[in-house]
Amino acid sequence: MSVSKIKKYNNDVLLDVLNLSVTFELKNASVKAVDNISFKIKRGEFLAVVGESGCGKSVSALSILKLLPPKIANIKSTHLIFDGVDISNWTTSQLREIRGKRISMIFQEPMTSLNPVLTIGDQITEPLITHLKLTANQAQNRAIELMSMVGIPEPENRLNQYPHQFSGGMRQRVMIAIGLACEPDLIIADEPTTALDVTIQAQILELLKDISKRLGIAVIMITHNLGVVAAYADNVNVMYAARIIETGSSNDIFKNPSHPYTIGLLRSVPRLDKSREGKLATIYGLPPNLMNPPSGCRFAERCPIYEKQCDNSPALIDIFTSKNAKVACWKTGFAKATGAKMYASNKKTKKSVPDVNATPILTVNNLKQHFNISLRSGWFTSKSGKVKAVDDVSFSILPGETVGLVGESGCGKTSVGRSILHLNNPTNGDINFQNISMNKDSIALVRRDMQVIFQDPFSSLNPRMTIGKILEEPLIVHKIINDEASRLKRVNQLLEQVGLYTYMADRYPHELSGGQRQRVGIARALAMEPKLIICDEPVSALDVSVQAQIINLLEDLQAELGISYLFIAHDLAVVRHISHKVIVMYLGKIMEVADEKSLYSKPQHPYTKALLDAAPVPDPEIEKNRKRTILKGELPSPLNPPPGCVFSTRCPEYTQECSKLTPPLVKFTDEHFVSCIKVKEFNA
Repeated sequence: MSVSKIKKYNNDVLLDVLNLSVTFELKNASVKAVDNISFKIKRGEFLAVVGESGCGKSVSALSILKLLPPKIANIKSTHLIFDGVDISNWTTSQLREIRGKRISMIFQEPMTSLNPVLTIGDQITEPLITHLKLTANQAQNRAIELMSMVGIPEPENRLNQYPHQFSGGMRQRVMIAIGLACEPDLIIADEPTTALDVTIQAQILELLKDISKRLGIAVIMITHNLGVVAAYADNVNVMYAARIIETGSSNDIFKNPSHPYTIGLLRSVPRLDKSREGKLATIYGLPPNLMNPPSGCRFAERCPIYEKQCDNSPALIDIFTSKNAKVACWKTGFAKATGAKMYASNKKTKKSVPDVNATPILTVNNLKQHFNISLRSGWFTSKSGKVKAVDDVSFSILPGETVGLVGESGCGKTSVGRSILHLNNPTNGDINFQNISMNKDSIALVRRDMQVIFQDPFSSLNPRMTIGKILEEPLIVHKIINDEASRLKRVNQLLEQVGLYTYMADRYPHELSGGQRQRVGIARALAMEPKLIICDEPVSALDVSVQAQIINLLEDLQAELGISYLFIAHDLAVVRHISHKVIVMYLGKIMEVADEKSLYSKPQHPYTKALLDAAPVPDPEIEKNRKRTILKGELPSPLNPPPGCVFSTRCPEYTQECSKLTPPLVKFTDEHFVSCIKVKEFNA
């Protein structure tokens, strides 16, 4: 029977999921990844799903459209009603009629979701031609419109480029454009803004929220970012170990959390609007092994208020003090009363202070990284261009210092890190590490002391090697541990150090969640105890509780071993918490450099102010009353940057003078430098 001939009913609720369970039948065991969950979403509702990596968030979303491998995934439910039709027993051909057209999916890892041999234009136009029956010209015009909508500059030229020619954030914007293409009834967004800077994140989420309300499109957003949840979600489902353990409105969850796990999540989040008070609060331990989950409350082993009663499994029941709120906990009343004390952070622990008189471990002077690229202009013709990814960047890092590097996608942050590592040979400039002048011949001398945590964990891990072999390889290559038994012991230590089970040493990367793969990347960087680690979005794929553990771990290692970090990130709250000094980049140039306190309390450059203004705060009340100024205008193309100040085309303080003069990086105070010709005028 075709989709159009099925009778509809119960038009008020768009999606009604009842008793959904997903079991993976593996070679030696069964894993119940989703265990009997139920929820509803109305038209125009914005539902957020939060929880730790591996808790079943993504699996539950993928199971709705049966996008899980059929040979090992056993999906069961009482019903899955979409727009009045039970689709739980639909065939693949029936589901294909609504995939992308009525229910679209924005996937977590764009590099593995986009086809590497098809152009971006081909991939955006495919659903338009398939589902909406547009002509090739109509689809191309709509693709250009969508790319502009999600902030991709010069879409006409970039239609013919391939995924590898885009940065991580740009690839994610392509995925969002594909998801929005057919204006579906339901958008399932799996970490849609993880790799995006805060200004584009604000634009995308405002866009999703606007489309949701204006067109009645429902959104299920899976995310780790509680600030985003507070700012945009109507309702929230909190998942833990394959079950929903609390659900309610955004205000209920943030103002009156009722489950000890939810309380722990909220207290693990670094705050952009508050100064650091010590180490982040963490939820100790690990989620249970879903091959053999506990029979009672699954949070019992980690719960700070555990009692014997918790050995029995609590049902998800109504909270009578809150409308439509539910919780699965025996001690809800006690948890609500003692929430503030349950996960007290160590307020006595301060950020380590580097010796300002020490010789810098890394010095970068006038670094330039230019790329010559070829743009296809026809079937047999092309034109060349030059991208100035990094243009005259200078800074230094002291022993034991963390330097944060922030800015929008494509601004050159990752290119700076790759140039320092000589993964890309710099076009020009001097890089000095531990008194060794860096070049392609000397990089091998310092490789052990300079490590990296990559942004995309899936593409940086060898898919043919087990996790254990991946962690063991650098120990063998650098002849750190020659004895096999000792190496295996060290591998187990590294896994435990980053919050993974030792049995995961026998798994392959594709068998882990995105957050778990990122932890493997961190463990690999820590294996050789380096002097400098370049962290390229090291915690962006992690849930907030594990993020807090990793940040605390990085700080502990820094205090113990004197490790320095170049910390590249989009999350300004995390950067504020961990960094001693912060560098703000835009289109290959440095806009502002200052110590953490000065930059966040008294930003001077209009771009820095815009970044801070766009970052969400995990408090719905603050977000509701906050006047958010979102940057207008498109990000200029790095192929054709604006004359004068590169930020001039989007600057709210723009005058004609800004297009004529290229502002140097000048001293504002002793440790505060700004690249803006109007900085004195702002402080007059």
